[in-house]
Amino acid sequence: MADNSELNKRISECQEQVAAACRVLRLSEVRIRINELQNESEKPDFWNNPEYAQIVSKELSKLRTKIEPWENIENQLKDAEELSALNDDSLLEEIVENINKIENELIERKLDLRYSGAYDDYDVIISIHAGAGGTDAQDWAEMLERMYLRWSEANNLKTIIIERSAGDEAGLKSVSYTIEGPLVFGKLKSEHGVHRLVRLSPFNSDNLRQTSFAKVEIMPKIDTPNVIEVDEKDLKIDVYRSGGKGGQSVNTTDSAVRITHIPTGIVVAIQNERSQLQNKEMAMTILRSKLAQLQLEQHVEAVAELKGPNEQAAWGNQIRNYVLHPYKLVKDVRTGHESSDPEKVLDGGIDEFIFAYLDSQPNE
Repeated sequence: MADNSELNKRISECQEQVAAACRVLRLSEVRIRINELQNESEKPDFWNNPEYAQIVSKELSKLRTKIEPWENIENQLKDAEELSALNDDSLLEEIVENINKIENELIERKLDLRYSGAYDDYDVIISIHAGAGGTDAQDWAEMLERMYLRWSEANNLKTIIIERSAGDEAGLKSVSYTIEGPLVFGKLKSEHGVHRLVRLSPFNSDNLRQTSFAKVEIMPKIDTPNVIEVDEKDLKIDVYRSGGKGGQSVNTTDSAVRITHIPTGIVVAIQNERSQLQNKEMAMTILRSKLAQLQLEQHVEAVAELKGPNEQAAWGNQIRNYVLHPYKLVKDVRTGHESSDPEKVLDGGIDEFIFAYLDSQPNE
């Protein structure tokens, strides 16, 4: 049986680990934000705007889920410290059991440190764009869409389509949708970039080897304006007629909205929603999300410091290669992680690439 000095040392080591984790996860900032949201939710007119109230309630629930396990460990450590201070030999067995439990929980909780980024617990807006490669690239974009939808389904995540543009002959030109669930951005941020496919083309009569590119944008879904503040003076807003198939009112009114963020040149156009107001709200959500992602890429604090996205430079720098011919291999350029089973990967089995990327990153 361990003596008190050894137990106190183990308690102290656990406390140091918890303190370090709290710094990495910015839990002091989380507590401040929880208090702000709690005060907001207690206002008498809080539910007068149900949509806003749901956004606040959802964020509050997410933040509590993030902080509660660490607060529980802190409380368990206080209890163990108090018991140890009693110097009662009859309590030693109970104290040892408690510390063993805390140490095991800390090992499990260390996985949380992978998700220490500012937006890691946010939902995601994912956009996939066919790049160089013609019809093959449009087919490749649809293959990637299927991969992420399968991954979402396997992880019990909710997906909602925003817009989808079909390809000329096959596949798709572009698609955007939301993925909702715990730590989605923290996991999927590794997928942001250009994906390259090498295969025998099913779209030419000679069945030649074809290289295709598609760009995947992973953005934290920013619902609330206070997270990313955008100056109205920096926006150019155009309203135009929706261009979908006829027969519905959405296609016969000037409901489509295009928003240009003048300082960066980012353009967001939405026409899927039923009303101009809904289209504008969705366009603003996507714009804030794009600006947040740009901040992460350019390592700047304020939106005002952002430069326009360098699409051309990004387009030539693939993050992952998927080779189906003359051999089978998926390789991540950044981490070197490989899989010789591209069928499994394209069926949604991307967790090994996600975790390899997260393990390669320093805690933020």
